[in-house]
Amino acid sequence: EREVEVSATPTEEMNGAGNLMDFLDEPFPDVGTYEDFHTIDWLREKSRDTDRHRKITSKSKESIWELIKSLLDAWSGWVVMLLIGLLSGTLAGVIDLAVDWMTDLKEGVCLSAFWYSHEQCCWTSNETTFDDRDKCPQWQKWAELMTGHTEGAGVYVLNYFLYILWALLFSFLAVSLVRVFAPYACGSGIPEIKTILSGFIIRGYLGKWTLLIKTVTLVLAVSSGLSLGKEGPLVHVACCCGNLFCSLFSKYSKNEGKRREVLSAAAAAGVSVAFGAPIGGVLFSLEEVSYYFPLKTLWRSFFAALVAAFTLRSINPFGNSRLVLFYVEYHTPWYMAELVPFILLGVFGGLWGTLFIRANIAWCRRRKTTQLGKYPVLEVIAVTGITAVLAYPNPYTRRSTSELISELFNDCGSLESSQLCDYINNPNMSRPVDDIPDRPAGPGVYNALWQLALALIFKIVITIFTFGMKIPSGLFIPSMAVGAIAGRIVGIAVEQMAYHHHDWIIFKNWCRPGADCVTPGLYAMVGAAACLGGVTRMTVSLVVIMFELTGGLEYIVPLMAAAVTSKWVADAFGKEGIYESHIQLNGYPYLDVRDEFTHRTLATDVMRPRRNDPPLAVLTQDTTTVEDVETLIKDTDYNGFPVVVSRESERLIGFVQRRDLTLAIKNARQKQDGVVSSSVVYFTEDAPQLPASNPQPLKLRRILNLSPFTVTDHTPMETVVDIFRKLGLRQCLVTRSGRLLGIITKKDVLRHMAQMMNQDPESIMFN
Repeated sequence: EREVEVSATPTEEMNGAGNLMDFLDEPFPDVGTYEDFHTIDWLREKSRDTDRHRKITSKSKESIWELIKSLLDAWSGWVVMLLIGLLSGTLAGVIDLAVDWMTDLKEGVCLSAFWYSHEQCCWTSNETTFDDRDKCPQWQKWAELMTGHTEGAGVYVLNYFLYILWALLFSFLAVSLVRVFAPYACGSGIPEIKTILSGFIIRGYLGKWTLLIKTVTLVLAVSSGLSLGKEGPLVHVACCCGNLFCSLFSKYSKNEGKRREVLSAAAAAGVSVAFGAPIGGVLFSLEEVSYYFPLKTLWRSFFAALVAAFTLRSINPFGNSRLVLFYVEYHTPWYMAELVPFILLGVFGGLWGTLFIRANIAWCRRRKTTQLGKYPVLEVIAVTGITAVLAYPNPYTRRSTSELISELFNDCGSLESSQLCDYINNPNMSRPVDDIPDRPAGPGVYNALWQLALALIFKIVITIFTFGMKIPSGLFIPSMAVGAIAGRIVGIAVEQMAYHHHDWIIFKNWCRPGADCVTPGLYAMVGAAACLGGVTRMTVSLVVIMFELTGGLEYIVPLMAAAVTSKWVADAFGKEGIYESHIQLNGYPYLDVRDEFTHRTLATDVMRPRRNDPPLAVLTQDTTTVEDVETLIKDTDYNGFPVVVSRESERLIGFVQRRDLTLAIKNARQKQDGVVSSSVVYFTEDAPQLPASNPQPLKLRRILNLSPFTVTDHTPMETVVDIFRKLGLRQCLVTRSGRLLGIITKKDVLRHMAQMMNQDPESIMFN
């Protein structure tokens, strides 16, 4: 009988860390890692990180070199944040510039430098007049370039045809690249990121290929004129950057729990560059995406969002020395009576959110369950074709959605050339430029209202079919566009009412004739916030993002009123936002912190094995052979096995992960002499008393988790659900007086919750 033992300290053994195999000086590779589509064990990751930290701290007292190493380890988190901020800011700037150029490419080209967008082209021109600042000889539409004519039906038709052609080309390229190189690069990415941050593993979702293809196809998808935004996908892009830099530091690459802290901060940086809203980004990560958000992560997210915003500001993609495209300056305060239309916009936002979620989920479910899902390229091309054909005739849908929102937010100054500012001027008014009084609307405004009403219907319908296609597609901008259009229409209506009926009791107190009292742009801003809130159910982060986005600090109360109303209205029809609905649709194992469990069931009702099931698959502490273990692994697909004293007593000792067990036996067969199929596997401190003729036993105590989480069979399920949620458990063992009765996994909890809500429990697909 020959044993090779390496002693370990009791603390190491307690945590199942330390030298994981007795016959090796160091742990063998991959132990403690997880397979694809499995949930991580947060408690285990935390204890492993604590052990690592303890080891580094004790070593740092030995020499200067070890001290430097411990300082580098402590600083690595900030270094990762700095790198994430720099890379995501740079990528966002490049995406913004590329989208600008390619969107304009659908209509024409700059002759002086083809890489200039329309705006940049006319900036550099000396022949631009103030009235026609968007026209300059250097910028030519395609038909003008080909035929030499600028007006006429033929020119319009040719421009129309080329616009559709470019749109189809861009979207075809986008969907083909996604299909061939990175299937995970499609969609918004936020539902998956929420699931990953809750402890689920989707390998390749945050990989290098996904990052590269998502960046390229995002530009193509947004430029094709489809009703989608780049904001949601930018969170995915930033998380890919985070994952990329995690692999440079073993502290993060070898610990899935620590990696998720970095990804939470990366999500904040993503929103920071998407909207130019660093504080909103941190709040978005905290409120909407993160599952585990310790205080340390809050500071790091703040730093990453700051660096990302600073990098984007240095690139200055919008050329206005600001972080955002929608910066506005309103000259009038808002009045209490205006809260009524603001709240009505909130109601509209909530209703639109409900309609959108239900219709979009129904369409996505249809895509999953019918033949439609087999032809993603055809679907993208069909939707792009319909979008381009319907969008071109209306000037408000032809331009990019961001430009449309920017125009709707704008206040009408004396320098505005937009149709929305075609008011009838009173020649007798001599006032400073800033304070333009309310005026009657001219024909241009009424014309614009019709076009906006058509644009609203078009956006509402087409967005339902666009979100969820096999290309990168964000939802923030299309939702804001719907709200901004509705808000601007309401704003103009209130403004004209106040002008024509300023003697009404509601307008009397705050609207004097000849004064400027209603700002239609503010209504657009409130509408945009309401619709975005209705779809995503954000509240705090939404208001902060909106005021950072527009710079409208004194309009926080209207924004809050609209956001809260829209959430209340939308929640009345269903608690889930669009991201939670997509998580449910895809069957990801996500335990939402906001879900309440109010049913009076016990752990014994949920645990397996049930009454008619075969008994629980267990290992004994010192009587199982290698062959028995291998057979058990081959015949079952469980993620781990409880270890008991003996099959008779069923007293629980610990829990061992399937993956660790497989790797340990494989390694032992290769590296350790004398381990054969009939070798006894033991999990105790001392080897069992065996006859001398027996082959050498295999000690696997180091991979045994000696402190698995247990509950008794009479624990209420609401407590169990709470434990799973707060501690991020994979599984929990059920005992009675120390005897093992069964096991509850995260999947069992989710199935039980689905059953209690009368949903299909089989919709939870992954482990």
